[in-house]
Amino acid sequence: MLRSVVTGVGGYLPTEVVTNDDLAKVVDTSDEWIRERTGIRRRYRAPEGVSTSDLAVEAAKQALQRAGRSPSEIDLIVVATTTADLTFPAVATMVQRKLGCPVGIAFDVQAVCSGFVYALAVVDGFVARGQAKCALVIGAETMTRLMDWTDRGTCVLFGDGAGAVVVEPGEGQGTPADRGLLGFSLRADGAKQDLLYVDGGPSSTGTVGKLRMQGNQVFRHAVVNISEAILLAAKAAGVEVADIDWFIPHQANQRILEGVARRVGIDEKRVISTVADHANTSAASIPLAWAEGVADGRIKPGDLLLIEAMGGGLTWGAAVIRL
Repeated sequence: MLRSVVTGVGGYLPTEVVTNDDLAKVVDTSDEWIRERTGIRRRYRAPEGVSTSDLAVEAAKQALQRAGRSPSEIDLIVVATTTADLTFPAVATMVQRKLGCPVGIAFDVQAVCSGFVYALAVVDGFVARGQAKCALVIGAETMTRLMDWTDRGTCVLFGDGAGAVVVEPGEGQGTPADRGLLGFSLRADGAKQDLLYVDGGPSSTGTVGKLRMQGNQVFRHAVVNISEAILLAAKAAGVEVADIDWFIPHQANQRILEGVARRVGIDEKRVISTVADHANTSAASIPLAWAEGVADGRIKPGDLLLIEAMGGGLTWGAAVIRL
């Protein structure tokens, strides 16, 4: 059987670093207050004139290089983002143009912080069925442009960045020993919209809007919902959570990461956390953390990975992948 195999991963962060002390100059907060509640020390911010598609392109270049592929081989691009350059066209088509890829399939997925997990599952529907030979899955965000800089409960949490993976078809035997995407679980509950949303849009206010969040409620739902999705994804993959080599969660909040790991029985030594340095980069956070784990040598070929996320909507999901 065909499997969707990740053959390369890349990440990109803008050049501007914003520390907690920097934020304390513009909003009523402190380094201690932020670190104690979130684990975040700093984040990156895209400078004026740099768009989400620009970040996506740089992450894609690194993923392609690590996969030993060129833009001319890409026939499918799916970008997970909630901060598109324009209302339309899709960021994916801009990436296609900027990379110089041939005519193919290109579109965006909007599931906020869960976007990368959703996008990977969508791409599996093409690659594992022989409809695409070389795909790019990208999570890219400029979340700082949705911030209300007077709201210390939200503006300290987010940063900008992009991560990408190259996905290609590979032969498998239909067992958990196969390389590739082995199982996933996706969920959404639109009744919880008011817990995390942006208060603007082209058909409602005609404005971009600002991010609004009920942090305590989001935290409570995150730990419960993500844990459920993890167990369902592991079951679909035919593996036990104890078999996981590396847990790569959405980098929302260090306390959420730790709470989920404890709930499903994952040792903290197997958790890849970048939230302290990247903050919450929404759909980019998982591939950014994944790229860091590959770059520093922790993640190796053959490892069994677990990814998960929850975002506005509410949406959430998890997936199990063997490299």
